[in-house]
Amino acid sequence: MSIDTLAGLVRTIPDFPKPGIQFRDVTTLLADGAGLAELVERMGTIARPLDPDLIVGIEARGFILGAALALTLGKGFVPVRKAGKLPGKTVGIDYVLEYGTDRLELHEGQVPSGARILLVDDLIATGGTALAAAQLLREQGASVLMALFAIDLPDLGGMAALEADGVAAQAIIAFEGD
Repeated sequence: MSIDTLAGLVRTIPDFPKPGIQFRDVTTLLADGAGLAELVERMGTIARPLDPDLIVGIEARGFILGAALALTLGKGFVPVRKAGKLPGKTVGIDYVLEYGTDRLELHEGQVPSGARILLVDDLIATGGTALAAAQLLREQGASVLMALFAIDLPDLGGMAALEADGVAAQAIIAFEGD
């Protein structure tokens, strides 16, 4: 299956969540069995040579892709969640959004110091959430080998922001002009 075919499985919803935004909805790709398998295989091809210790997925669709990738690679999976969602003792990081702040958390001690991490999410736009997740992981003593995404919106600069912060980043599909 070609990249163009994969991209064609991603639904575009105009003017969501506000006028002028072209929302790229990966759920339509996830619902296509062959498309999902191809996406995870392509992500696995990138991730396999890195030989990460753990796959860390960012809430929420990063859980889906991260868990599938962890299974493909025979690695463990750790979720990075929004504040207040994990039942045990957590560590977290606050970060700035376009209109306010948010917080990401993970269970304390779940990512061992020295762990080699592959960070996964469905889409990168400005990179704020991925940058915060990478910082949280670094604060635990982990090494973020790469941030890997299904979709990049390159005009919003997220990949460049990650790379400027020392995090290698790659995506399977790019949608220019968004």
